Order: sequence, then C-alpha cells, then structure tokens
Amino acid sequence: MNETLQLVDFGAPDKFGAHLFRVELPAVRTEPVRIVEDFGYRGLEGGIPRDEERVILTRAGWSGIADIARREFNDRLKVAKAPTGRWHSGTNLVDRLLGKELCVLAWAAETANGDQLPVICSKWAALRPEERWWLFSMTVAEAGLPEDTQRGWRRALFLALSDGEKPPEGRKRRRPVESDLFSLPLFDLERMKAKA
Repeated sequence: MNETLQLVDFGAPDKFGAHLFRVELPAVRTEPVRIVEDFGYRGLEGGIPRDEERVILTRAGWSGIADIARREFNDRLKVAKAPTGRWHSGTNLVDRLLGKELCVLAWAAETANGDQLPVICSKWAALRPEERWWLFSMTVAEAGLPEDTQRGWRRALFLALSDGEKPPEGRKRRRPVESDLFSLPLFDLERMKAKA
C-alpha cells in the first residue's frame, strides 16, 4: 500500500520517527524560543542523542527573524507544491533542511541588537540553501549547542552576517580583476597541444 506523505507546519513529515527540527514557541511572550534538532529514528543509536537543543533565542531576537524565515520557507514550499506554514504558539515542526537553515539565521541573530537584525536577515536571505547547509555543518561540528554562543563558527556567523556597515569614507573600492579564466596559462590549450 502506497501512503501519501502528509506535511505539517514548515514541510515536516507528519510521521513518527522523521528527522526534523522543532521550534518551541511559548505562549508567554517573555519566555525564550528554543530550536531543537530531533533525530527521529536515528536518535539513540550509535551515540546520537534523541534530540539536541541547538539555540535559545530571546523573544526579541525571534521576532526579528521569524518573518523572513516564514517568507523564505513558504516561497520554497510553494515551489515544491507543498502546504505553507505559519509560526504558532507551541511546537512548530520544520523540515530537516529548512531547520538547518533556520539555525544558521538564529545563530547569527542570537546576540544581535535591533539595528543588526535586519542586516542579518537580508544577508541570510541572499545565501543559497546549500550555502546555509554547509554553514550549519561547519558550525554544529564545534559549536552547535546553546552554550556555545560566541564560539568558533557561531561568532563567525554573527560577524559575517551582521556587518552591514559602509566602508570608511575615502576608502577606494577595489576594482574586480578582469581576466578570462580560459586565458590563464593553465588553460592555454594551444601551448599544451604543442608540447604533446
């Protein structure tokens, strides 16, 4: 029998045991928001925990990133012809790959102030999904737990995505080097043919 896969919230499978992320959004607006990676059936095997908290955000930090994440994820879900989601109080389930992307955004925003949040959101939105997945993998390898704030790649994400300042006055921008990749000596095909 072929069952149709049901998706809930932000593209998460509605089947027990799926690897996904949970966004715990308390009804009390003063409580922090928690993003948890749930390993599903893989959890508790081979040293993998059942689930692992990835980041704890203040409510102000969450409010600063929630809308861009919702819009970005819903745009992608629409393209995939999947139901769209919205953030609600309680547990929000997020597809495994979208959850990785959300963690990258949340890690960059966790220590940001109100002026930095729009810059972080803009720069995060400009990244391709596979770039976000790579950043997640690099970050979680050494600093993927809530207590790892301001360490390693977590700090790097904040610095890279929050730096929206203009260069100092009087500083000249470098002009891009104009070269054709295939005109470099490495790709000098005529010379290579002559040597053969």
